[in-house]
Amino acid sequence: MMSNRPRRLVVPVAVLLLAAACGSGGGKKAAATPAASTSLPPVAPLTGLPLTDQAKLARPALTIKVENPPVARPQSGLDAADVVFEEVVEGGITRFLAVFHSTDAALVGPVRSVRPSDPEVIAPFGGLFGYSGGTPKFINLLRSTPGITDVGVDKLDEGNGKAYFRRPGRNPPDNLYTSTAKLWAAGPPHAKPPAPFAAFLPAGQPFTAAATTPATRLTAQVGDSSAVYDYDPAGGVYKRGGLVEGSGSIAAANVIVQFTGYQISPGDEDANGTPVEKAVTVGSGDAIIVSGGLAVKGKWSKPSPSAYTTYTDSTGAPIKLRPGRTWIELARNGAAVTTK
Repeated sequence: MMSNRPRRLVVPVAVLLLAAACGSGGGKKAAATPAASTSLPPVAPLTGLPLTDQAKLARPALTIKVENPPVARPQSGLDAADVVFEEVVEGGITRFLAVFHSTDAALVGPVRSVRPSDPEVIAPFGGLFGYSGGTPKFINLLRSTPGITDVGVDKLDEGNGKAYFRRPGRNPPDNLYTSTAKLWAAGPPHAKPPAPFAAFLPAGQPFTAAATTPATRLTAQVGDSSAVYDYDPAGGVYKRGGLVEGSGSIAAANVIVQFTGYQISPGDEDANGTPVEKAVTVGSGDAIIVSGGLAVKGKWSKPSPSAYTTYTDSTGAPIKLRPGRTWIELARNGAAVTTK
């Protein structure tokens, strides 16, 4: 015979505890379980590569002006720079603006003089600028650039134990050298590190953009020189020989040919009476970007001297660079450039 007494509802203790924890009646909420850490190691702002050395992460960019005619080759230190610009200075001669941050170089040179193109190119990097003189006009232009600290030879002097020194076995003016350590030591304390140079792809992600073509070799006419880069698929880099002392090669993850107008700097000539030129790097123009064995034709844009140059493909989409070193060729508009 069945009982008419009401049945008791038996609720498991665990359910009651869960309900109490989830209630909104003013009691304390249960502490959330900490999520597993997914933070990635910090990356160098100019290469996009991992860099855990806090001292290097916090230091400013350091740009050094390096000579490039045949008599100056092979140079020292260019392979350690994070970003390098090659510019025409006068008479078809080119020089390099080597921007260091993540890597040190015990020897850099030959160091040469400032030119009117330099302030607009290096302004977005900020930091220190090492060079070996120039006309008062160009030096004043450099020193008036916001965020740039002059650590040139006229500021620091040269000689034994000084930041700049003359190497035996080379003829002046192509025998003046320095080191990144000495120039960083000469900079002001607490100088700011550079802002990220570009949008970089995640590690291991292939380079991609609209309308890419194979590019195992890039040849670009810059002034009277031909810059030739060969792709090394094993290392995923473009190599260029003849610029590294000890028969080495520079190795760039990205090479950019930025087609640029050049203007004669009014009233300025070199020691041989050749007019000095200035690259027009504020504005926009055509570009070819090679990375990961591929080339893409696109556009460059730099709205102001203090802004980094950005690059887009034929659809207008931003181009992300592969992590690593980047070389930028400031070729004249219409210069011969081939990829294959």
